[in-house]
Amino acid sequence: MKEEQRSLLLKSAALFSPPQGVKLSYGTAGFRADASILQSTVYRVGILAALRSLKTRSVVGLMITASHNKVTDNGVKITDPSGGMLSQDWEPFADQLANAPTSEILVSLITEFVEKENILLGGEQSAQILLGRDTRPSGENLLEAAKQGIKSVLGATALDMGVLTTPQLHWMVHARNKGMKATESDYFEQLSSSFRCLVDLISNGTKINPTDNKVVVDGANGVGGEKLEILKSMLNGLAIEVRNSGKGGGVLNEGVGADFVQKEKVFPHEFGFKDVGIRCASLDGDADRLVYFSVASDCSSKIDLVDGDKILSLFALFIKEQLSVLDGEKNERSDNKYQARLGVVQTAYANGASTKYLKQSGLEVIFTPTGVKYLHEKAAQYDIGIYFEANGHGTILFSEGVLSWLEAKNNELASLAKGSEQQKAALRLLAVSKLINQAVGDALSGLLLVEAILQHMGWSIHKWNELYQDLPSRQLKVKVVDRTAVVTANAETRVVSPPGIQEAIDSETVKYPQGRCFIRPSGTEDVIRVYAEASTQEDADTLANSVASIVDQFLGFGTPK
Repeated sequence: MKEEQRSLLLKSAALFSPPQGVKLSYGTAGFRADASILQSTVYRVGILAALRSLKTRSVVGLMITASHNKVTDNGVKITDPSGGMLSQDWEPFADQLANAPTSEILVSLITEFVEKENILLGGEQSAQILLGRDTRPSGENLLEAAKQGIKSVLGATALDMGVLTTPQLHWMVHARNKGMKATESDYFEQLSSSFRCLVDLISNGTKINPTDNKVVVDGANGVGGEKLEILKSMLNGLAIEVRNSGKGGGVLNEGVGADFVQKEKVFPHEFGFKDVGIRCASLDGDADRLVYFSVASDCSSKIDLVDGDKILSLFALFIKEQLSVLDGEKNERSDNKYQARLGVVQTAYANGASTKYLKQSGLEVIFTPTGVKYLHEKAAQYDIGIYFEANGHGTILFSEGVLSWLEAKNNELASLAKGSEQQKAALRLLAVSKLINQAVGDALSGLLLVEAILQHMGWSIHKWNELYQDLPSRQLKVKVVDRTAVVTANAETRVVSPPGIQEAIDSETVKYPQGRCFIRPSGTEDVIRVYAEASTQEDADTLANSVASIVDQFLGFGTPK
């Protein structure tokens, strides 16, 4: 490392001493903690982002957010050039940087890493990092720390994109690296024009009654509510009312937001009995999760939840329908050999009723371990891959091959059968590929796609919710001596170690109609998570408690050594 670079790093690092007695770990969500202890970490992630940009010779992103966490928390994560999350093989280095106790050790770690990764560090190459933050009061101060980290790497420049949703920053990084225009107005224009295209392709006979064509959205008092207020002014054919937009004095994620609604299964603040019969949706704090709900008519605070599993089912049915129309065209023309492979990706936490419904609908369903990074990677192996977690985070991925095929098919049909159902099917799929955020789960683009498909189907939220009935479930966690003692296989649905525990779980599970149960180690604390399903809530609760006792017997603190 050149002396100029070393001196610059040492000088800036001295301004950001790490907090004592705090150890942070970079996970799926990046680093998250109370905002008051994060300044040093965010500064160091600024350095990490600059190094990632130099290594990949591409634009990367740095987002300051704590998503659905409470307002006093904050966090930071890096967006890779693809628009996805930071490559997993860089996560250990991120941990080392964040936890380096002194400036000298920090610079020593950087020196060693850039040599191993063959990164030119000294100003010979340029690096560009797009910065974004959500609406948290601590965001502005932490953004300055990130800028200091980036400026301490010669040749690196930071471009502040302002207050954004997390998916907007991911979209911008993805677009920049494809040579596309990537401002916030470009994002809004792409979403609104794609939505208009889908609505224009709906047959008049299936459009929803105009009186039903309204959705009321809980913005979690966060950035998503602010952005939706802008986006809705660009839309025709859909009435959106935004509540908890963040402008009315409500607190971010407090009694509001997708995480609250999905876990508590009650309506958020500013919603109530006046909303019975109305289609409602909820975003999370940084607008990368989306769930729908309708207010129950029994004068309680309960809701009928339409979660990520049902959003996935809606998307999968619609795309399968369009591909079937194109397959019908293919059968009429024997020279067309291409068949797009559609795949649906879930984790073991997906409700068993949703998996059964998808398989009965003729869809290919595959499972991965828990975590968006696993879901995204598996979905990318299909021509069209759809993944969603029950919490409302997910998206649809289109391969370059299938997009080229759809473009060619549309051009061919435009000359041979303009305005035919086959051409409309190709146009719909192309519009979906532009409307959905292929970089990451995006509540705003997901909301518009749900609304377009419901109009296309002519469905109310109640008809959508009746696709299948969720099986009752229960989740528990059991404190254990060592969570790493549990080793799982088959996408975390089977335990291979310690011996005997899976057989004990199986013998308990078979006692209950439609019983299903699995355990997995937590990624962050010494607990084992238990998930159980059964035909009744009482059975699901009993099964979960019985398996929790088995876990405690094998691994708990009372286990004789």
